[in-house]
Amino acid sequence: MKFFKSVIEEMKLVTWPTRKKLVKDVITVIQSTILFALFFAAVDFLLAKLSYLGLKGL
Repeated sequence: MKFFKSVIEEMKLVTWPTRKKLVKDVITVIQSTILFALFFAAVDFLLAKLSYLGLKGL
């Protein structure tokens, strides 16, 4: 029982983000995800092309 009382007291101290801050953070995460996906897609494409060119010479 003491554990649950502690959890409730701790949750009262939590500072939740405002809607504006939350939206900004979500947009940042989405943008970062898209940029990483594009980067890794480009690297994958280049490595595939290099691999194909290397095997073509055999």
